[in-house]
Amino acid sequence: MHNDPVDDILEQWSEERPELDTASLGVVIRVMSLYKDFYRQATNALEELHLELFEYDVLSALRRQGRPYSLPATRLAKQSDLSNGAMTNRVDKLEAKGLVRRRPDDNDRRGVIVTLTTKGKNIIDKAIQYRLDVADGSLGGITKKERKELAALLRKVRLTAVGDRKSVRN
Repeated sequence: MHNDPVDDILEQWSEERPELDTASLGVVIRVMSLYKDFYRQATNALEELHLELFEYDVLSALRRQGRPYSLPATRLAKQSDLSNGAMTNRVDKLEAKGLVRRRPDDNDRRGVIVTLTTKGKNIIDKAIQYRLDVADGSLGGITKKERKELAALLRKVRLTAVGDRKSVRN
């Protein structure tokens, strides 16, 4: 296996401070670097659909609910790890594009239900395939079995490092 730039960083630290165990830093730097790459790839994949990643996140949360592809705005904000104000801003933009619509929540006079429109459903159904294609391409260097193993390890790290916030996008 070839070295990557992180190996060079860790080697330099080992030369300067041989008493340090830099293995965990190697994992964290690689994950942070991959995040930047994956974010850029996801953004590029959605360009053809004229969709921003934040718009994808909201549409994806609604689509995953199944029919009628609706959620109260407050739950949608929680699932997207956003404040209610930030969610309102995002829903405004999606509504202006005709991808979602709002209606009053019958169970909460102050609440709003956000629902995918047909256009929004069609866009998110294309977008998820674009995202999956890009993700598959990004992980082309590892087998399906290795992907499952890596996912399990990353899940374990996430649960122990930051706690399970129950707000994962995509």
